[in-house]
Amino acid sequence: MDPGILGLDVGTSSTKALLFDATGAIRGEARVAYPLATPRPGWVEQDPETLWQALLRAAQDAIAQAPGLQVRGLAMAAQSGSLLLADEMGRPLAPFITWMDGRSAALVARWRAEGREPRIRALSGWSLHPGLGLPTLAWLGEEMPALLGRARRILSVNDFLAHRLTGRFATNPSNAAGLQLLDVSTGDWSPELCALAGVSPERLSPVRPSGQVMGRLLPEVAQATGLPQKAVVVNGGHDQACTALALGITQPGRFLLACGTAWVLTGATDRPDPPGLPATLDVSGHVLPHRWTVSQSLGGLGASLEWWVAQAWQGTDPARPAPREARFAALDRELAGTRPGSRGLFFLPMTGGHRDPSTSRAGGFLGLGLEHSRGEMARAILESGAYELAWALDPVQAAGLPVEALWMVGGGARSAFWPAILADVTGLAIHLPQGEHWPALGAALLAGAGSGLFPSPEQGLAQVQGPVRTVAPDAERSAVYREGFVRYQEIVRRCRKEARE
Repeated sequence: MDPGILGLDVGTSSTKALLFDATGAIRGEARVAYPLATPRPGWVEQDPETLWQALLRAAQDAIAQAPGLQVRGLAMAAQSGSLLLADEMGRPLAPFITWMDGRSAALVARWRAEGREPRIRALSGWSLHPGLGLPTLAWLGEEMPALLGRARRILSVNDFLAHRLTGRFATNPSNAAGLQLLDVSTGDWSPELCALAGVSPERLSPVRPSGQVMGRLLPEVAQATGLPQKAVVVNGGHDQACTALALGITQPGRFLLACGTAWVLTGATDRPDPPGLPATLDVSGHVLPHRWTVSQSLGGLGASLEWWVAQAWQGTDPARPAPREARFAALDRELAGTRPGSRGLFFLPMTGGHRDPSTSRAGGFLGLGLEHSRGEMARAILESGAYELAWALDPVQAAGLPVEALWMVGGGARSAFWPAILADVTGLAIHLPQGEHWPALGAALLAGAGSGLFPSPEQGLAQVQGPVRTVAPDAERSAVYREGFVRYQEIVRRCRKEARE
């Protein structure tokens, strides 16, 4: 039988299983969705058993599509930041508290006011955010001490599912970073951060390198999924780090822009403490040895365009709105008649930005006149995303971190106009890799190397890389946008000042 590798993308809303052959071709694909629970305002939880059953079903469905493949190994690209309180055997004591949970917001604000954030960031590589493990655990210590006291193990999504697959507890550097208890310089748990969270390092899973074999499948898992019991489970990584591997973001100078509803900027570095690192960037372990990622959330920049398309291109019958594909096709037709600068119209994002990645705030159009079309209003939204990206890149480049090009993936990458606008505003070439499922592919590359199918993840990537289309900046349009960027910055600063007053 031909060899295969299984990549699992365990996200916040669904788990995807992708079965690849040795050439990188997808031979089986399955997705199982699941809900989030919001038992109180600001709380966002998930049921551990639901996640486990979704993994089993997705793996089973993908494997069934390619009976001629013999799976050698599997690995996970998992969401990061979510945590589970469990007993000694890994049995859950409560639901997962997800990375979207906001119950620790007041505690985070208090810690910032007390001046704790610089020390926390120096140790962990991350600024304070509600939803990360450190503030969540500290909140539990204050508000639910009995529950926290009963927990013998504190698990990430990766740890929990890996234990269910193999019977062994382990995590990896990029998933561990989301708990904000890892010392980014040593790659192990920080006694100081653990003490601040009110837990001991012994309650956390051992940190093992991504790509290391964790063990073989438990017999009952092999039986439930159809996977061969001799298949090895390989330590994976955070979904963003796995995406970086799949796109070749492994050396300084290359940056990944994931642009769906939310946008995240991620680059690679060869040290955990790049000199002059802007405070906006968080540092995590990469899935490759002696590599780290630097990343910044720009928030829901894509959400503003989705909102406008839903409002402006509903169709003639509001009770039966036009299909999504038809709306975006109509958008592209109207964008074709617009010009850079949108005739002086600007848009401030309602969801996110380079300094405010929150999912809700005030925004809107500035300079709107009767002469502006809905296509120009849409273009102003696209341009605002590009301005926010350029603004986020300014301190990165000022710190001496090289930014040579951007690899763009997600819904925004499928736009006929947004990649060119990004190139023109930033002055960078935008690379558009053909394909999708990047987290699962990155996980599969780790599985392939760990199982011996590839000599290394990088050599596996060289075997499976597909074509890439490049969009270069246009000098004439870039000149228009240089003036627009300055004007955009002036508008944002003035609006912030007025909001403070």
